[in-house]
Amino acid sequence: MDDVTPGEEASTNVAGEEPLLGDPDAEAEVTVHDEGTELERTIGLVGGLAIGIGTMIGAGIFVFPGLAAGEAGPAAALSFGIGAVIAMLVALPTSELATAMPRSGGGYFFISRSMDTGFGAIVGLGLWLGLVFASAFYLVGLGEYVAAVFAEVGLGVGVDPAILGVAFGVALTAISVTGTENTAKIQNVVVVILLVILTGFLTHGSLDAVGFIGEPTTPEAFFPQGYLPVLTTAALVFTSYLGFAQVATVAGEIKQPSRNLPLAMVGSVVLVGIFYVVTIFVSTSLVGSEGLEAAGETAVVEVARELAGLPGAVLILIGGLLATFSSANASILSSSRTVYALSRDALLPRRAGDVNLRYGTPHVALGLAGGPILVLTATGQVRLLAEVASFLHLIMYGLMCVALLLLRRRSPEWYDPTFRTPGYPYLPATGAVASFGLIAFMDPASIAVGAAIMVAAYLWYRYYAADVDLRGAF
Repeated sequence: MDDVTPGEEASTNVAGEEPLLGDPDAEAEVTVHDEGTELERTIGLVGGLAIGIGTMIGAGIFVFPGLAAGEAGPAAALSFGIGAVIAMLVALPTSELATAMPRSGGGYFFISRSMDTGFGAIVGLGLWLGLVFASAFYLVGLGEYVAAVFAEVGLGVGVDPAILGVAFGVALTAISVTGTENTAKIQNVVVVILLVILTGFLTHGSLDAVGFIGEPTTPEAFFPQGYLPVLTTAALVFTSYLGFAQVATVAGEIKQPSRNLPLAMVGSVVLVGIFYVVTIFVSTSLVGSEGLEAAGETAVVEVARELAGLPGAVLILIGGLLATFSSANASILSSSRTVYALSRDALLPRRAGDVNLRYGTPHVALGLAGGPILVLTATGQVRLLAEVASFLHLIMYGLMCVALLLLRRRSPEWYDPTFRTPGYPYLPATGAVASFGLIAFMDPASIAVGAAIMVAAYLWYRYYAADVDLRGAF
């Protein structure tokens, strides 16, 4: 690779004109590697927020309330709060790393350039598969909501929700091949509609829960199962907070990354965290933990039905479709960009990074992401998919915090972020401890699957790319 520092990225036009080093408008056009154009910078602040919010808003509100309330009762709201705090502890260091290295690949790129390449390979391959598991989880949720819509209108077609998820996975992968701008436009529209629906629903629900509308409800015990389930539930629902890091995986396509990356990552965590906590409060107040658990993955629909009858249920069904759709859409995009980054660094075959000349998208990488996603979606294993995705991401989050500590200590010439993490070194150190610590509260089967993926990733690195050294390479 050429020694091009983040502040000296080259630019070119799509037609293939010669790149101009030092072009002040480089960030507005493309990111370039040694042999030509990498990817166009087409995603602005709104698009970055839409990727983060659109990915995170789905599972936490529309899939997890029934599962979480069944484990921790009303204290599940605290579980979501713990997840938000850990995500924020990682989002701030990630923002600094991303403004120093605004390139596609996110956490993989940061770790491979600041630590041993072996760590980068484990994280990169783990991130790819972590996003694959997360995408499959979102698609299963999408299938559940499609099946619920059929049931609501009296069309009991008897199709397995997992099969419906597979069908949507095929469609979303095809859309992603046609261009990042198409994906981002869909994401923006979906997120705006979704936020309008949720704001109205949660405002009405909060007023009802506290007695301003209707009769006040009798609160149940906040910790019905004790304190430990709060942490095990936090480990389960942490999948809900993967979206901010997915913004970093498309850093090479973000306009004005020094400004937009921190705003998109931190802003999405704050906004989504508030929505999650309020959702659990409203849901447990109106329906109760047992009612939510019985309703399963579409529990929030029953909350809306309790609140506003059939119209409320239909509106939330629409919101659930949009939310799970947007989560899956953003995750498929991000997983493909991780494959793209790995291939550019020779940790996967070079062909995996081929860019479609017509659409300017990494179509082979999209295939390598979409194929495994469809297989996992067909299993329909909601909890396992969610926790394995959380496991692999928490490993990456902890190592990103460690990477920041190492880079600040070494202070290499090329490391010149435009955003500095406050509270250094205590904040990134706390982020690392919290990320690794939350893993201890996961189901042993999920830990075993995640650990097996990490071992396989390291063995692949030793077999295929042991002589690759990426530290400091741009």
